[in-house]
Amino acid sequence: MSTPGIRFDVSSAPAAVAPTAPAKPEAIAYVERIVSEKSVVVFALEWCEFCWSVRKMFAEAGIEYESVDLDSTAYQKDNLGADIRAALRDTTGSLTIPQIFVGGQHIGGATETFDAFNDGSLKQRLDANGVIFNQAMKENAYSFLPKWLHPR
Repeated sequence: MSTPGIRFDVSSAPAAVAPTAPAKPEAIAYVERIVSEKSVVVFALEWCEFCWSVRKMFAEAGIEYESVDLDSTAYQKDNLGADIRAALRDTTGSLTIPQIFVGGQHIGGATETFDAFNDGSLKQRLDANGVIFNQAMKENAYSFLPKWLHPR
């Protein structure tokens, strides 16, 4: 017996399409407020390995951050997590999670954050915003990605 959806002789169902409804003003205001109040904000999903990778790198570098876990129980009421995700999509132009902000400025997702760490621009932005971290950390940020990924 084969696993449905993993067969070569049968067409799979079309992929789900991301919602296109405009973000709610309250959700946009929430995103704007939290990124202006906190030095480093990570909009994440609790189960996401790319979010875990950013968290591991931040932990290794001693970077304190506010985590907004969109799939957590705290954001399930009234579909708040999905509303915030739509606000992120509308404000950043990106559908992916995580999305990272430093000093109110959007850095990007996991790979953009790793690139910024590796090229030193993230460290400069952290310094400029008074974020204390281990400046001696020299590891390649991509080393924090899941090991099942192909090398970059």
